[in-house]
Amino acid sequence: MTTANVAGQHNRAVDCDGALIRAHYRHLATVVTIRGDIDTVNVDRVSGYIRRFPLAMNPVVLDISDVSHFAGAGISLLYAFDEDCRAAGVEWTLVANPAVIDLLDDADEFPITCSVHEALRNLADAIVSRRQLVLPLIKKTA
Repeated sequence: MTTANVAGQHNRAVDCDGALIRAHYRHLATVVTIRGDIDTVNVDRVSGYIRRFPLAMNPVVLDISDVSHFAGAGISLLYAFDEDCRAAGVEWTLVANPAVIDLLDDADEFPITCSVHEALRNLADAIVSRRQLVLPLIKKTA
């Protein structure tokens, strides 16, 4: 794995044999963006790198919408990532292009959105909903 400078001074990406991975830590979630190819050559390296993010206890948005080649091995990567997130109790969302979604047998198995913006908005809405559920309980005890 090598670090490559992509689009700006502070936006560093990790090159996993043709897949560029970049993580942005945002207030609502960690956004992990993958560009390039995910295939049998690099799937283990990609998987090993992204599997560190569910450990942070912060929701994760996995953005593979700009992946140009997504082999069957990439599907196993998604299942492993989903399993890691579940084990860590971390909420995650997949942002994928239609070609990737078509490869999935059951697209309902993963939490999928159309864009990072939509994924972050859904997380913000969920926070507001949880607060609205808790607020009446707090008022009753006060």
